Amino acid sequence: MQDDITHTTPTVEHDITTATTEIPLATETAVATETAVAVATVAEARSPRPVSYVSVPPAVWALARGIAAVLGETLPPPVRTITRVVDRLGPDRARALLGQTLTIEAGGGLLLPDGRRRTPGGTFLFLVRTTPDLSTDDRAYIFFPKAGYHAQGAGRGTPTPASPASAAPAPLVWTDDTYRALTQQLQQDTPGRATAVKITVIGRPGTAVEQGQAIVVALTSEKVPDLPKGLPEPPAGTHYTVFIARKPWTKAAEALAADPEDAVIIEGYAALDARVEGIAVYATGATTKRLQAAKRTTPPATTP
Repeated sequence: MQDDITHTTPTVEHDITTATTEIPLATETAVATETAVAVATVAEARSPRPVSYVSVPPAVWALARGIAAVLGETLPPPVRTITRVVDRLGPDRARALLGQTLTIEAGGGLLLPDGRRRTPGGTFLFLVRTTPDLSTDDRAYIFFPKAGYHAQGAGRGTPTPASPASAAPAPLVWTDDTYRALTQQLQQDTPGRATAVKITVIGRPGTAVEQGQAIVVALTSEKVPDLPKGLPEPPAGTHYTVFIARKPWTKAAEALAADPEDAVIIEGYAALDARVEGIAVYATGATTKRLQAAKRTTPPATTP
């Protein structure tokens, strides 16, 4: 097993450089890309493979690392995805997709829906994802390996049901690199669309400031609730600036003034806003715990 982990057979260099010269690409940019890949793959072939890649053939590992280097990808998640692309689609198609990526980059790149430019790695994986003949199995193997597909064994990417033992991964340590890699991976494709967003804020607000027809209060959350196992721990001390229409606030404010143990309940829409140095909440309703309890216990009026 140790020999496999540090495998650097000279034939890897020969196979990669030979394959490179036999598959010319259509543009000067793509030809330059092939040269860069050949140099990078030879360099990577001399370095030991991590233990997590011991099941990947040396030529696949070397080419994937070379493509990742050309794309500027160094973090493990995108490198693993690129490795699965080479493993599943083969070196010819992987090189062709890289050539397309560099041609697009030379022409100004691809934009995300919000107007930001995709990274070269994001463009490469976008081209993979939108390949017309990419089968469901190919897509699952490349982009969703934890859903029962493993990058192991001959046949390259044959779907294998996950065993019960592999269904429970080891606890993840959430580091800054984890968040950066996760953000990068999520930005590689068009994000989903939220059809509704709602927030509930409960507590005792401080000073209420009148701004025209709005009342503005501030609250800070210090207590982090118990969260399901596996989720990262959120930061404490989140600041909320709440904008409330005058009418619903007036009744809530009277109840708060009458009972120092009462708490306001605000429902509304939340948005991250640098202007308030925290989260802005635009209230759609405001009441208090006591008012809410009284409403539940008051019998409905009867019609004579």
